Amino acid sequence: MEKVSVSFTLNGEPVTIEVPTTWNLLKVLRECFELNGAKEGCGVGECGCCTVIVDGDAVNSCIYPIPEIEGRSVLSVEGISGTDGGLHPLQKAFLENNAVQCGFCTSGMIMSAKALLDKNPEPTEDEIRTGISGNFCRCTGYVQIVEAIEMAAKNKEGNF
Repeated sequence: MEKVSVSFTLNGEPVTIEVPTTWNLLKVLRECFELNGAKEGCGVGECGCCTVIVDGDAVNSCIYPIPEIEGRSVLSVEGISGTDGGLHPLQKAFLENNAVQCGFCTSGMIMSAKALLDKNPEPTEDEIRTGISGNFCRCTGYVQIVEAIEMAAKNKEGNF
């Protein structure tokens, strides 16, 4: 099987890996780096469970070809904790608003919300709903998720 060597920044650290050219970013995160926050739900980029941030944009890592990650910056949910190792403001808001039920979609929701808030720190409810529209949740009905993102935006602690 043909392999490719790829160098990129992962959660602020430079990394280089050699993997089959057919692998996607999600498989690399989970199998090479043991970062299991991003989940495979659908495998075709429809559910958002695998959302990570690449160069500031929320992307579905299950359909992101690994050769295209060369030279880019990847941020997974494991990389958003504060400098003290504590929870990110979005993670705190999700907990405080009961925006987590089964938890399968949570990492993807948080990463989509982070990408949104990084670009638009004071979004309207409609902008929040649009920002997470690529993420499906079967448990919460989205109300608590939207409220959590609104809370995080209002109570931001520095940069998201």
